[in-house]
Amino acid sequence: MVIPIGAVSGVSPTTYLSGTQGTQGTAGAGTDFGSTLAGAVDNLQQLQSTSDSLAVKAVTGDLNDIHQATIAATRAQVTMEVVATVRNKGIEAFNEIMRMQA
Repeated sequence: MVIPIGAVSGVSPTTYLSGTQGTQGTAGAGTDFGSTLAGAVDNLQQLQSTSDSLAVKAVTGDLNDIHQATIAATRAQVTMEVVATVRNKGIEAFNEIMRMQA
C-alpha cells in the first residue's frame, strides 16, 4: 500500500493563521495569537502521539510500511523545532521589552 506524501500539516501557515489577517493593531489580536499558539501545541501533541504509536507498531512488527513511522517521526521533530523556535523568539522579545527604559 503506497501512501502519497502530502503537505506537512504541522507547519502549514494556513492551518493556524487563517482569520488573523487584518487584526494587527486591534484589541482582538492577542486572542488570535494565543489561540494560534494553543492550536500549534495541540497539533504538536497529536503529531507526537501518532509518531509514538507508529513507532510501537514498527517495533512490534504490526506496521507494514515503515515509511509511515519515519514520516510521522520527522513531522513531529520538525514541528517541535518550530514550536521551540517560536518560544525562544517570544522569550527574547519579552526580555527586550523588559530592558527598555520608560
